[in-house]
Amino acid sequence: MSATTEKITYTATPEQIERMHATFDDALSAAEGDLGQTYPMIINGKERTAAKQFEVHSPIDHSILIGAFQSGTEQDVNDAVAAAKAAYPAWSSRPWQERVAIMRKAAALVRERKFRLSALLIIEAGKNRGEAIGEVEEGADLIDEYANQMEASNGFVRDLESLDPAERNRSVLRPFGVWAVLAPFNFPHALSAGMSSGALVAGNTVVYKPASATPLAGYELARCYVDAGVPAGVFNYITGSGEVVGSTLTNHPDVDGVIFTGSKEVGLDLFHAFSTEFPKPCITEMGGKNPTIVTAKADLDKAVEGVVRSAFGYSGQKCSACSRAYVEKPVYDEFVAKLIERANRVKVGDPRDRDVFVGPVIDEKAVKRFEQAVSSASGGTVAVGGQRLSGDGFDSGTYVAPTIVTDLPVDHDLFRNELFLPFLVVAPVESLDEALDLANDTEYGLTAGIFSEDETEIETFFDGIEAGVVYANRKGGATTGAWPGCQSFCGWKASGSTGKGGLGPYYVQQFLREQSRTLVVD
Repeated sequence: MSATTEKITYTATPEQIERMHATFDDALSAAEGDLGQTYPMIINGKERTAAKQFEVHSPIDHSILIGAFQSGTEQDVNDAVAAAKAAYPAWSSRPWQERVAIMRKAAALVRERKFRLSALLIIEAGKNRGEAIGEVEEGADLIDEYANQMEASNGFVRDLESLDPAERNRSVLRPFGVWAVLAPFNFPHALSAGMSSGALVAGNTVVYKPASATPLAGYELARCYVDAGVPAGVFNYITGSGEVVGSTLTNHPDVDGVIFTGSKEVGLDLFHAFSTEFPKPCITEMGGKNPTIVTAKADLDKAVEGVVRSAFGYSGQKCSACSRAYVEKPVYDEFVAKLIERANRVKVGDPRDRDVFVGPVIDEKAVKRFEQAVSSASGGTVAVGGQRLSGDGFDSGTYVAPTIVTDLPVDHDLFRNELFLPFLVVAPVESLDEALDLANDTEYGLTAGIFSEDETEIETFFDGIEAGVVYANRKGGATTGAWPGCQSFCGWKASGSTGKGGLGPYYVQQFLREQSRTLVVD
């Protein structure tokens, strides 16, 4: 199997990683040569420019211009929604097998282009190589997974029972219409692909807005859809501010559903405001404050590795990142010592370097949030990190040190508030029961992990934790690393609005509504 067709995930083997690096550098060089262009919006299958553009610069080095993107207007949104509405009847009535075939072609194109797409992710979003390639592979797998769900369910058509021999009863799930898809910066390819393909394969049409920090990933995905044969108007790509484009889109009367990934504050505002005249579907994934519990019966080396990878992977800018750890007192000191030693070996730097694990945070706002968090930790001990990095190539980007804080009270804000940073707080606990109480003492409920070699403790954790994605003894990531078809990614409490997770078997159904059909046969 060649490096261009071999699947690389977050759990890739050393041999796979070496094959990846052998072909990646050329793709990175080519991608760097393509930077600085002006990118259009795509509305009704046609490229469109606006009177104003905004520039996007790399968090790796602010002198690197990713490109200029269109500042969409209210009229652009209106036109995109109108195009999606006009395209809906033909797309929704198209045999689901044909929609599945088109989406699978899009997934194949993503895989063909994966090194270019992942190279651009590194430069635009600041991801390391493994994370960037893993994300592109995940995006392709998400498209295929949702296509598989349509196929496995026969297009979500099911015959029902009948009390009357003359009746023929059937349940049919049918699409809603036009969906707004609002993507985040942290997984600009995979989450964009997942959210949009779930809507599309179900027969809906889409108006898609990427995060303003990472619009190039969205443009490249749009090109994959267009090249795969998604008809004009079925998928529309529009860029611009949340205040203009995002607000106009989500308040548009002809938008029938909305899906959003981002902060709790924005997600809750959207959830409360979206339905006006009647209820409309609003799918939100809104982050987490994800705990890991380490019991006295844990393999500490495994626990340390899992926590470090989850806390500092992609600079902690994952909604599933481990941001707090509760450790039973008999092993607390040993765990913290091992954790500090391992964290100090994490390489921070330009993620174009194959050996870098932690790259920059996304922007200066994130740096300021980091500095505020460090300042608020003054009553505790900053055991690792705690500063913005400078010198050695750091000055031109937004780099902060992976940070571990101990000796804070467990009710401190740093144990409660989502930071979206490489920032971990650690506290000792008397027991698993106390750890569970503290882990659940949050408005969020996305991911959680435990390290214990005792099966009873693991079952107690699974049964007692209030989170939708839970892991036990996961060295590769204590709270991170869900994969399509393997782990459903479902937020509980303030982490999500539907109780059905992305990546999982019930996802596509959220873009459909049931119609019960009865035919009386004489």
